[in-house]
Amino acid sequence: MNVVKTTRHFEEWLARHTQVVKKDLRLKHASMKMAVFPFLRATFYRWAQIWPEICADLAKAPRVLSVGDLHVENFGTWRDAEGRLIWGVNDFDEAYILPYTNDLIRLSVSAHLASAAGHLSLKRKDICDAILDGYLETLRHGGAPVVLEEQDAWLRRIALTDLRDPVRYWHKMEELPTVKRNVPVGAIDAIEHLMPAHNLKYRLASRVAGLGSLGHARFVALTKWNGSWIAREAKALVPSSCYWAGDRHGSHKILYETILTRAVRCPDPFVHLRGHWIVRRLSPHCSRIELAGLELHGAELRLLQAMGRETANIHLGTRSAVRQVLLHAKRQNGKWLHNATELMLKRVIDDWKVWKKQGYE
Repeated sequence: MNVVKTTRHFEEWLARHTQVVKKDLRLKHASMKMAVFPFLRATFYRWAQIWPEICADLAKAPRVLSVGDLHVENFGTWRDAEGRLIWGVNDFDEAYILPYTNDLIRLSVSAHLASAAGHLSLKRKDICDAILDGYLETLRHGGAPVVLEEQDAWLRRIALTDLRDPVRYWHKMEELPTVKRNVPVGAIDAIEHLMPAHNLKYRLASRVAGLGSLGHARFVALTKWNGSWIAREAKALVPSSCYWAGDRHGSHKILYETILTRAVRCPDPFVHLRGHWIVRRLSPHCSRIELAGLELHGAELRLLQAMGRETANIHLGTRSAVRQVLLHAKRQNGKWLHNATELMLKRVIDDWKVWKKQGYE
């Protein structure tokens, strides 16, 4: 089954789990044609379908609670309960119990694509070595959240260059269109649960963001509180695409909250799961980081090592598997991640070429 037929089948499954926003889905299809990196970000369902066959031996590796849809732009910043700036993975829509190798290979493939697009100036093997070094070192030592205060000053400098100017940010949020259709009760409940005070009057707006979740309903509540803007967003969640790709008759449990709870992490106190809605605070300091907006100043390898460290922080949530993961990694040849990345990179590019020719709008 090629990627076009796969997409049709997946979207039929998706529509059985949530009310699809068709306009956003058409935008997603168009974005998938623009370049191979957005295609990768938008098609985790395809990855979940094909990677166990292409990397069959590595798909037998020890399993951990994983990000699933991990890539270099799945990292961002938030403020913890102490007001400190934290950096790490900020999207767990596809959380699932997978071989630990999945997250590492997918992260490496995305870094290769980012390098090809000019966002990272690194050799392919160096990319894999940096990610794997950061991952294994952190796994051995028990992990630590990436707190951008007195430590990791270099990463704080990089992250702060991407934090958006508050005036521009809130002006852009004010321009979001008001929702004109009925909003599900679950979304309203999720938003109001996270408001700082009861009975705040707010405007509900629609927002287009991300790629993997384009087509899912998003609602943003905008209001002023104590003299300044605040925003809360509720996004519809569905079970991981991995259920569709392999375990179609499973419980279809959403593991977003589970992975947040178990990981080595300074949690964002403004991220909550309410039913099938993930609700969070939106602000200039709580945002995904895009590589195109970063000034790396030769810190590319350190950034990828940090991504490897954060991946290990997530996998350490499955403590019982850590020893087996380290033993498995030790038994692999020195180029295992590089070789697997090359295989998956070629397949992703081939799929993208098919989508460019045959994909629908």
